[in-house]
Amino acid sequence: MEFPANGATIGPMATDKDTKHGKQPNISKKLKKVEKHIARIDSMDDVVDRMTAAARVSEHLNAVFTQPPAQRLIFRKNETHLTDIDAGTTPGFHGTKEECQRFLDLSALEIERYQQLMYANGTRGAMRRVLIILQGMDASGKGGIVKHVFSQVNPMGIHYHGFGAPTEEDKQHDYLWRVRNELPKPGWIAIFDRSQYEDIVMPHVYGTLPEDVWMRRYDEINDFEQNLVASGCAVLKFYLVSSKQAQKEHFLGRLEDPRKFWKFDPSDLEARARWDDYMTAWQDVFEKTSTSWAPWYLIPSDHRWYSRMVVSELLRNTMMNFNMTWPSLDVNREEVIKKLEQ
Repeated sequence: MEFPANGATIGPMATDKDTKHGKQPNISKKLKKVEKHIARIDSMDDVVDRMTAAARVSEHLNAVFTQPPAQRLIFRKNETHLTDIDAGTTPGFHGTKEECQRFLDLSALEIERYQQLMYANGTRGAMRRVLIILQGMDASGKGGIVKHVFSQVNPMGIHYHGFGAPTEEDKQHDYLWRVRNELPKPGWIAIFDRSQYEDIVMPHVYGTLPEDVWMRRYDEINDFEQNLVASGCAVLKFYLVSSKQAQKEHFLGRLEDPRKFWKFDPSDLEARARWDDYMTAWQDVFEKTSTSWAPWYLIPSDHRWYSRMVVSELLRNTMMNFNMTWPSLDVNREEVIKKLEQ
């Protein structure tokens, strides 16, 4: 079976049907196996052996899912409907929150390994890089993903940018100008909290631009992303599917905790009142911009630990599938060592 380019290509796995009939994988056992493999990697001297072992670790991490997220959560045109997704489910994963946290910790170690490899290659002119786009309604957990998935990576090589309303300077240029300014450099991972898609959804919902203007942007963004991918940039697009009830609980939590007052904006209530309009607008976005080179993944996110787990899984496999090797030394090693010993 083949999966999208941004996902893992791994062997057959158990299905949810198998799980219902008592064949649920022993997740804790699988995670212990991962821990042992990671410990062995650190004792290996041969670079090729280490990379082969790292790929094996990722395969073991993949196995905690009964179905790969790259297959289960990808948007399928004319089949996937945003309003039919149950935000409180954890498709393909039947473990506990605690097991999920163990998975995140182990996956983060491998993400760090591949990030260092990608960064090293970037310094030598390689164009591999990753753009992560996080979208979702207010309080869907976008910020938490940034905090938890990237908790162990090296800040050097990570670029985060949150897009708000366009500034006056932004308005002096085309809508993609501010997006281009924040794209990842070679070897880097860039994380967008909201993105160019706001420039379609907002005028769609609020009527701030003529329809023919924002409708043209579907094709423009598809071309923009296709060019990015062709140049060596993987584009991972995640929409965090949350329920109105979960959003309400998070808003109330912000209003009850003085440390979170700053997170609440009255405009959030206006967007909440237009929930159905937003769902319609986003469905159109998925139908028109989920492409073979940059598909959308719709992740149920009322259980935030699950959405973090899925993003970690897809990012790790994306970088693993770059099949990178460590750059070679571009000087005479023996001569350098001899000079250092003088």
